[in-house]
Amino acid sequence: MEDSQIIRTEYSDLMKKSYIDYAMSVIVARALPDVRDGLKPVQRRTLYDMYELGIRYDKPYRKCARIVGDTMGKYHPHGDSSIYEALVVMAQEFKKGMVLVDGHGNFGSIEGDGAAAMRYTEARLAKITQEAYLADLDKDIIDFVPNFDETEKEPAVLPVRLPNLLVNGAEGIAVGMATSIPTHNLGEVVDAVKAYMKNDEITTKQLMRYIKGPDFPTGGIVVNKDDLLNIYETGAGKIKIRGKVDVEELKGGKKRIVISEIPYTMIGAGIGKFLNDVCNLVESKKTNDIVDISNQSSKEGIRIVIDVKRDADVENLINMLYKKTRLEDTFGVNMLAVAEGRPETLGLKRIIEHHVDFQFELATRKYNTLLKKELDRKEIQEGLIKACDVIDLIIEILRGSTSVKDAKVCLVSGITDNIKFKSKISQKMASMLRFTERQASAILEMRLYKLIGLEIEALQKEHEETLANITKYEDILNNYDSMADVIIADLDAIKKEFAVKRKTVIENAEEAVFEEKKIEEQEVVFLMDRFGYAKTVDVAVYERNKEAADQENKYIVHCMNTGKLCLFTADGKMHQVKVLDLPYGKFRDKGQPIDNVSNYDSTKEEIVFLCDDRQLFYTKFLFTTKQGMIKKVEGSEFQVSKRTIAATKLQPEDALASVCIVNDSQNVVLMTAGGYALRFTAEEVSDKKKGAVGVRGIRLQKKDEVEAVFVFEEGTEQKVVFHEKEITLNRLKLAKRDGAGTKIRK
Repeated sequence: MEDSQIIRTEYSDLMKKSYIDYAMSVIVARALPDVRDGLKPVQRRTLYDMYELGIRYDKPYRKCARIVGDTMGKYHPHGDSSIYEALVVMAQEFKKGMVLVDGHGNFGSIEGDGAAAMRYTEARLAKITQEAYLADLDKDIIDFVPNFDETEKEPAVLPVRLPNLLVNGAEGIAVGMATSIPTHNLGEVVDAVKAYMKNDEITTKQLMRYIKGPDFPTGGIVVNKDDLLNIYETGAGKIKIRGKVDVEELKGGKKRIVISEIPYTMIGAGIGKFLNDVCNLVESKKTNDIVDISNQSSKEGIRIVIDVKRDADVENLINMLYKKTRLEDTFGVNMLAVAEGRPETLGLKRIIEHHVDFQFELATRKYNTLLKKELDRKEIQEGLIKACDVIDLIIEILRGSTSVKDAKVCLVSGITDNIKFKSKISQKMASMLRFTERQASAILEMRLYKLIGLEIEALQKEHEETLANITKYEDILNNYDSMADVIIADLDAIKKEFAVKRKTVIENAEEAVFEEKKIEEQEVVFLMDRFGYAKTVDVAVYERNKEAADQENKYIVHCMNTGKLCLFTADGKMHQVKVLDLPYGKFRDKGQPIDNVSNYDSTKEEIVFLCDDRQLFYTKFLFTTKQGMIKKVEGSEFQVSKRTIAATKLQPEDALASVCIVNDSQNVVLMTAGGYALRFTAEEVSDKKKGAVGVRGIRLQKKDEVEAVFVFEEGTEQKVVFHEKEITLNRLKLAKRDGAGTKIRK
């Protein structure tokens, strides 16, 4: 057994190297597209597998499960879901500029519905994929590399004839980097490539005469045209997109807003979120102009209808939708792709440059292969033509030979030793023959019907065509302009057959500005019943129904409609509720649970005090806990913007018994569950910060706790009911804070 060797290394160095290796693997071999064909490995492998399986555009559809299984088994051993997801996206016309797969069945919808399981759906290659992405694979046009287990060969890149990276865009999250490339119009991209090929000094600005900007499959409007030049020069930036909005006039002067195109970023769950956001604008009273919203989208296209009130300011409402919802959204551009084996952020010109270099490489390899075939054909044709001239001699050689080998040696080298001839002249002529190996094989394999006059003419005509092809191919290979013309002709043919009209409008639009309707400030009355249902009503409505309101509601507070309500709970928190968030209306309206408009949770918390935020400016609050701790706090301590804060500090197992408004001239009475009462002046209570525990207000008996707190003005008679007994507060003995109190007799 050999001595084992332990290699000592720094753990962090090992981890760093391993992580970098993993990151580069994800970047190059999984998440980012190649600049040459614009495809990620999973897409390339799926398309190549479909090509290998013969699932062409003019052949029947095949089950996606078959495609996915074959791709996984041969080329992409990373799980079936990633392959199927890639296949589905390549078939979704609302995600791709040009769909690469022709899907049959449920391949999902623009509203975010997922595709059916792969056992139900079927697919085949789209025509453009077959003609512009997978053509000429048999002409040694690209390199093939071993697959993961070296049992198959797969293409390192597909021979794509158009800049797929621009046409179909790309999205991918790698490790430490991500790519996000918008889709573009096929016809415009072809024109830009042609312009670059005619003048490689062309600037990005000049290229943008052809490529106006992104062309999203969902249409929409790009509203920051002036920013596009910088985005295309640097390969990064933000594109602002808006949905297409029209206003339809209805009978009776009513109007409706119709959204017929959405921002590309709204695809999927974004449509449902948009509908929710519009509903929230209505519920939060940001607008009162919307009557109804409905999603009438169908296979024909997007149609979201918003019915508005007759007198509504429609333009202001549309601007509000742009600002407050995703009807105007941002598409972050980061044109990152793998170029020459490394991730690189590329501008528009660099992408086209890489594409054109790739096209010249493809064309060079293609025409070298074709030229070699034509030269081989020329050699054979010349041999057959020459053979036709001496066919009688060749027949004599064949009849006099004892083996094919002897006949072939004679044809190639003129060696006549093992062949019987009818005459010395024939033997002498045979010894002068010098056919090549390939010509000799073709002569030996030639059929007799080839000696018919018309066949010989056809052979000569074929030879002329071969010579013409050789001249043509040599010209293409040796002349830049000739090769450029061939590439341009290919691009023109693709554009003629597959180009479509631009869907996205490119313009400079003004920033969406809307004026929020100023709410008329007025005093209202907040009503909340014992079940926690709250609402606000007009003061006059409350006064008319005062008796019923006082009986039916647990809390009644006069407040401003633009203000807030402060809820103090037994666990020492203060929750704030905007009055505008509460329903305002009729006295008999049910209202809304206060939990819905605040952080307050009625199932876990108990309200001990509720007041209007105006009282925070000029009052002090008296806090009393069940364990008898007491303090005064300035109302200004609670003037905060947060919806929930800690209103006081509580000792373990303690809870707030009471919060009430107090001034120093008042008397305080603490009453306990055990029937003890202690009266003292409010002046004796220390002023503290909200974060303090406070001082002891009453000495409690064992297992006793504070149950009620009352404040009243000195010299006034005030009666309260406590434990079903009426008590006159000012008749209680005035004592000092921190006393034990006196037992109330029954």
